[in-house]
Amino acid sequence: MKGMLIKAYGEDAKFEVAEIAKPTVKEGHVLVKIAASSVNTVDTMIRKMGKDLPLSPDAPAILGMDFAGTVEEVGEGVTAFSIGDEVYGCAGGLADLPGTLAEYIVADSNLMAKKPNNLTMREAAALPLVAITAYEGLMRAGIKTGQKVLVHGGAGGVGHVALQLAKHFGADVYATCSGGRQSTLIEKLGATAINYKTESVEDYVTKYTNGAGFDLIFDSVGGENMSKSFEAAGLNANIATTVSLCELDLTQAHFKGLSLHVVFMLIPMLHNHKRAEHANILRQVAQIIEGGALKPVVDETRFSLEEVGKAHAHLESRKAIGKVVIEY
Repeated sequence: MKGMLIKAYGEDAKFEVAEIAKPTVKEGHVLVKIAASSVNTVDTMIRKMGKDLPLSPDAPAILGMDFAGTVEEVGEGVTAFSIGDEVYGCAGGLADLPGTLAEYIVADSNLMAKKPNNLTMREAAALPLVAITAYEGLMRAGIKTGQKVLVHGGAGGVGHVALQLAKHFGADVYATCSGGRQSTLIEKLGATAINYKTESVEDYVTKYTNGAGFDLIFDSVGGENMSKSFEAAGLNANIATTVSLCELDLTQAHFKGLSLHVVFMLIPMLHNHKRAEHANILRQVAQIIEGGALKPVVDETRFSLEEVGKAHAHLESRKAIGKVVIEY
């Protein structure tokens, strides 16, 4: 089969077209012919940092985590899928798991689900990593009807899914962004856009919560921005973050009695730990999508498998609106 290989990691790492052996189905797994994949920030980090990240596969490597495609073979013990099923999932591209930048993948059946029937392959491929991350974060933070929820980075891959899910769960949703097209997107998705460049945390907390603070904050920006999450949070609020590789002063969190939930959705893949939870989340998300409450935003620029390098560059340019998807 055709695949895209990274032979050496680094800032200037290149993807090369290669003919590689088609994988063989095994127990608990299915062979999927991939129709589309998407690029996530973690994919670009692996490409550039390589073994400086403990989750990177040994080079030469096939990267790529998300996929949508069609089941061609079913391994022993798999009962949830049949040949011909259209599926989506996040199942490779790190540690010892070959990635999705190839024509086929043998994927653990616990890391995938049947594709939402009202999405194209291109749309479905945009979702697995970001949807699992958003759903897990909101669940762990105890999302409830009637809460005021703030999503930092509401126009991003994870953020635009988190705000739609929060709205689906009955919350009053607000989302930070840099204005312009991002504000337009957030408002279109049903949340109130906050331009963090022109509004201070104090200003928007006063404006939207009468100074009480938000009940739940989903911080997909993280790092130093988490201090803004602490500032924007109400008493005993919950904060979920996807980016906590930093040192923080927890004084505000202490005096407000905040609960912090760190979401690292790659744990089931890296450690073979509770992988079936990912399949369950993807099934739940598919139902929400089929009910009309969630729609992935896919960047309009189209890329082929051979153009994966350009796809990575487009994501890193920060010019993409929505998820960057590669079609095979």
